[in-house]
Amino acid sequence: MSKEIVTRRVTTRDIRLKKAGEPVVALTAYTAPMARLLDRHVDLLLVGDSLGMVVYGMDTTIGVTLDMMICHAQAVMRGSEHACVIVDMPFGSYQESPAQAFRNAARIMAETGAAGVKLEGGVEMAETIEFLVTRGIPVFGHVGLKPQAVHAIGGFRAQGRGEAEIRQIRTDAKAVSDAGAFAVVLEGTVEPVARAVTAEIPIPTIGIGASPACDGQILVTEDILGLFGTFTPKFVKRYAELAPAVDGAVEQYAAEVRSRVFPGPEHCFAATKISSEH
Repeated sequence: MSKEIVTRRVTTRDIRLKKAGEPVVALTAYTAPMARLLDRHVDLLLVGDSLGMVVYGMDTTIGVTLDMMICHAQAVMRGSEHACVIVDMPFGSYQESPAQAFRNAARIMAETGAAGVKLEGGVEMAETIEFLVTRGIPVFGHVGLKPQAVHAIGGFRAQGRGEAEIRQIRTDAKAVSDAGAFAVVLEGTVEPVARAVTAEIPIPTIGIGASPACDGQILVTEDILGLFGTFTPKFVKRYAELAPAVDGAVEQYAAEVRSRVFPGPEHCFAATKISSEH
């Protein structure tokens, strides 16, 4: 009699314990089919608010809503069974107060079954992070380049090039760690600063445009597959170019429909004989 294999999801504690060990492998996911493809290869799936740009064609993440995040997180949870699933809290859903952040984070957790939430900010969000953690909501921090603050910082640009920015990033990372976050994203941070922060704080740093010294790495899945736009950020490595394959497949489909090659007999349902007996 064969034994049924029981799959245990990676937990936020598992991620926390990877500090200075085997690097954490993380990617974004927004749909059940993509989550299903990624699940066995990664430790963490982030339902990122980057879905605003990747899925909805927005210019920034600012227009993403809580309802959008919850719907996509539900889909990713249905499509995965191994990875730790974390959900971004969108702009405006947590900055007002710790109480507001708790209400919205609790809704995400209750309606999706995800393992935790991610929010952007350092010193200014430390109180909120502690408020959530002490009430049972695991928090994934995010410092360095913060996309939700893109208008305030004057666009998407690398952080940590001046002494003031270096001090801010290091202070922010320490504040997030001290507040109880289980890990922190370091985005768009110059390499020596990301390396130093990784050595300074006791929680894993997950880099995106940061340093190979980080305790893990995350990228947008559609970027590494060549499915999102023509612009490739400096920190992205493309592991496939799937857009031409999609374009070619759709071109062939369109041609076959127009020439009535598709559907063929093999794609149609045969008529069944109806008995004349009553």
